[in-house]
Amino acid sequence: MSSKLYITVFSILLGWHIGFSQIKVLDSISQSPVSYATISFGNGQGIFADDDGVFYFTKKLYPDVDSLHISAIGFKNLNIAAENLPNQLLLQPQADALDEVVLSTNLNRKFIEETLKPYLDDDYYNCWLPTIESEIAVYFSKSSEQDQKLTSVTFPIALESKDWNKRKRANSDKKKFSTLFKVQFYDNDNGKPGKVLTYETIVFRATEKNGDAYELSIEDYDIYIPKNGFFVSIQVMGYTNKEGKLLPNKKYKEIKTKNGVVKIPTNFRPLLPFTDEIESKNTYIKRIFISGNNWVKFDKGNGFKSSLLDKNLFNYGIGITYKTYKDE
Repeated sequence: MSSKLYITVFSILLGWHIGFSQIKVLDSISQSPVSYATISFGNGQGIFADDDGVFYFTKKLYPDVDSLHISAIGFKNLNIAAENLPNQLLLQPQADALDEVVLSTNLNRKFIEETLKPYLDDDYYNCWLPTIESEIAVYFSKSSEQDQKLTSVTFPIALESKDWNKRKRANSDKKKFSTLFKVQFYDNDNGKPGKVLTYETIVFRATEKNGDAYELSIEDYDIYIPKNGFFVSIQVMGYTNKEGKLLPNKKYKEIKTKNGVVKIPTNFRPLLPFTDEIESKNTYIKRIFISGNNWVKFDKGNGFKSSLLDKNLFNYGIGITYKTYKDE
């Protein structure tokens, strides 16, 4: 390595450590990391901690932020001033009971395994462009009065060709990506996502090698379908390195114009294909870092401006597999 190149690399690393403050989110009782905690800013921005509960923040990078709002499933929310942040933040566990969860053991019970197939599409123009402030939830009803246990969820993924002119060819080379997603399961609260069905942190990493769908096994989480149905959600956390470690990701791309700096939301790959092949409108959207943080049906007239709605693409076509147990 030449001396000039060495100095350049050293300067970059030095600038990184000076410019960013590493903060760790911990469980106040066990002192273990709170993986993938949500850090919301007072002005509608936000970031995520990684699997070690670590995130990076500095007033130099976010000069307008006065306070941070830290949240994670299973913990009480924490509000803290952004000035003079400690290098560790402690969250208190929240002992809320999980309603509607079947706790019976189903060993050796007979069952029928059923699958609802996902809706796949690689058309760029039929896709949702994931941004870190948005969570997408899809509703599924309960199809039987008997116990039903979820075993897997299949998330449609749209792959993009490296060469735009060859995009319709199945054998064309695909753009590379390595992206972390977070998955949640909610009960049905009057037609909208309600309480979580598990406090477990469920994430998966998707790459172009997964093809046009990612199948996530969830059988070990013992999630049973409530009588009023449930919602499964997906939320992009950001890009990862080759080992699957979440990288610091910026919510906005800052572009300099004649009128000043314009912030454009950062879109992450892969894209998520929407479909018009489902009769009902089962998809809901939540803006994680926006004030209110409420679920809204993805539909015309609900405040969304989207080319997907213009084409009547109302649903993200997630697939599921579940076991329906027979009466003993």
